[in-house]
Amino acid sequence: MIIIGEKINGAIPSVARAIAEKDAGFIRNLAKTQADAGANFIDVCASVEDSLELETMKWLIDLVQEVTDKPIAIDSPHAHICVEAMKFCKKPGIINSVSGEGNKIELVFPVIADTNWECVALLCDDTGIPKTAEKRMEVFRKIMEKAKAHNIAPSRLHIDPLVEMLCTSEDGINMVVDVIKDIKAQYPAIHVTGGLSNISFNLPARRLVNQAFIVLAMNAGMDSGIIAPTNQDLMGMIYATEALLGKDDYCMEYIGAYREELFGQKK
Repeated sequence: MIIIGEKINGAIPSVARAIAEKDAGFIRNLAKTQADAGANFIDVCASVEDSLELETMKWLIDLVQEVTDKPIAIDSPHAHICVEAMKFCKKPGIINSVSGEGNKIELVFPVIADTNWECVALLCDDTGIPKTAEKRMEVFRKIMEKAKAHNIAPSRLHIDPLVEMLCTSEDGINMVVDVIKDIKAQYPAIHVTGGLSNISFNLPARRLVNQAFIVLAMNAGMDSGIIAPTNQDLMGMIYATEALLGKDDYCMEYIGAYREELFGQKK
């Protein structure tokens, strides 16, 4: 499972305060604790007003890179900010994100085409979030056509099928599971990702819903996630599910992660 650490996001009140107060130590600690907890990428999202976003992204990215060499996931709803922030990164990471909306793909794909940068692609377009699996797959096919035109290998893409709130869903996660399975059947090397915690918004005991969802989503083919790696219960569930799905020979990764205290030992 590719873990994209979600904690450095200005939409989180404590992070917003740290950004406003320029609390560098707080940001460095968030980056280091996520890296130490097993994150493969550190997501950086400023969530500030547009005029301040690029300079804030630079400040955040610089702080992250002071304490870890984990690659950055540049997270912004503005494609031009993602492209500009690439120059602040010491190594290729992930652009988070493009979609079928507007000209986002046209801004990002040509820039990352001949690089090792990866990219999250959301299955929505100018009509909004499609309500059916068929419509989401139509958006997916258009994204893949553009990726092929720019010679971007499927293995560099993280497709987000758009995980929505369970409490507003009529059929649980059946549609998302269908989309994940269809994507992986067509492109086995592609990654499927998502914001895990979206599923449990407005529900009590959210951690239980999140843990149940990750098992079902991984069984369908999800292999990337924007999550909190410091959540040991969730990380343990991920390692256990990989072992149960036969993706961890002799449970060596599960055992190794336990010994490294990534789950199961801290109180």
